Amino acid sequence: MATFPRNDIVSLTEVQPTHDLGESYGPDLRLADLLTPELADLELGYGTAYGDLQLRTAIADRHGVRPDQVVITVGGMHAIFLLAYLVADRGGQVVTTAPLFPLARNCYESVGADVRVIPLTFDDGYQLSADDVRAYLTPDTKLVSLATPQNPSGVAVKQSVLQEIAASMAESCPDAYLMVDETYRTAAYGDDPIAETAVPLGPKVVSVASLSKCHGAAGLRIGWLISTDAELVDRVVTAKFNTVVSAAPLTEALAVQVFEREDEILGLRRHWLADSLAATEEWVRANDELVEWIRPDAGALCCVRLKPEVSVERFRRAAAELSVRVADGDWFGDEPRVFRLGFGFPPPVELKAALDALAAALRQAVHAAD
Repeated sequence: MATFPRNDIVSLTEVQPTHDLGESYGPDLRLADLLTPELADLELGYGTAYGDLQLRTAIADRHGVRPDQVVITVGGMHAIFLLAYLVADRGGQVVTTAPLFPLARNCYESVGADVRVIPLTFDDGYQLSADDVRAYLTPDTKLVSLATPQNPSGVAVKQSVLQEIAASMAESCPDAYLMVDETYRTAAYGDDPIAETAVPLGPKVVSVASLSKCHGAAGLRIGWLISTDAELVDRVVTAKFNTVVSAAPLTEALAVQVFEREDEILGLRRHWLADSLAATEEWVRANDELVEWIRPDAGALCCVRLKPEVSVERFRRAAAELSVRVADGDWFGDEPRVFRLGFGFPPPVELKAALDALAAALRQAVHAAD
């Protein structure tokens, strides 16, 4: 019987703690931020299998492609699932990394793919090299699945590395696709430049992203897949039609409003994230006898590791008792001493209170055996 693997990350949608450092995105937009008088006349019929043309045009313009090379999906995970189903089902070989957002790997396992995992480690700063990927490629590879910046670490893969990977795939497995999850690409800090999209690296490179993380609009459930391979786009559109028919025209129309206000939305969030990152860095420095971290390149999240003086089990119990939540590293395939700290969601006062509670949990867990 086909099944999706269960992962405790589902708890992020079920329980609301007092201090939430488990989320992976910035503050939510409100419906009032996007409503316009014109939306009142929107007809609530079916949308199209491709997705709203105005929305696809906005996305295409930001990636240097044509609107017919963009497919709107029901969140980024829908795009990843459709791609997995189309190119890697029933034993197709997929190369990916760990730690990894667990739902992405679950997609591949659920369609029966042969998943080959490249281990990335805290000690190496979660850095991925082209040689790492090259060592896992075979003529049977159907898909290489990467994220940049990564979830949970926020560490980016350099464009030059992606280019080398694409070149290696062209030699070793020319029919395979390189999927790059760029969900956090535009979540830069302050005046940091936004990384380039991977789309121009070739027709076998597929970009997936959504409005969930950088734009604070996860509730719209709007994602997209971009490919310059016309045959693949046609297959994805057909697969989308056979699974959900279309995205909701209402959320597509609201997504258009997000893009019309994108400069303002991202501008405010860039400074919010920069301030939150600085507060997190100060917290790590103040508690560096108990924790260490990898500074992220972008996004609303980072990885923190408990030092040996801290008991993992006592830390988790103390955090639960103090109602402060982080995302456990083993959810992502990381070592138990690592946790994902989501610094981008709470407002400044709440972030300070949450970090103070987290520090208290650390102190309660010192000098105890695991």
